Amino acid sequence: MNEVSKIELLGEYRIKVSFKDGYSKDIDFLPFIGGGISEKLKNPEYFSKAEIESGGGITWPNGFDFCPNFLKQYAEDL
Repeated sequence: MNEVSKIELLGEYRIKVSFKDGYSKDIDFLPFIGGGISEKLKNPEYFSKAEIESGGGITWPNGFDFCPNFLKQYAEDL
């Protein structure tokens, strides 16, 4: 299973995501921000509240999250 070990906010809705296996990639999260639960992430200050959740994914205080397996596959396909 993939797990995020570190995140670094880069601005403009980009996060450098590092995985426990040593792989890392800069990911643009803007394509995933729209309406509904992701609406709050349009605010850069709120977006900056991203953190690593206990399951190794990335989450925000409102519960919007990304599974680490999805993030790894998405990053590798960029």
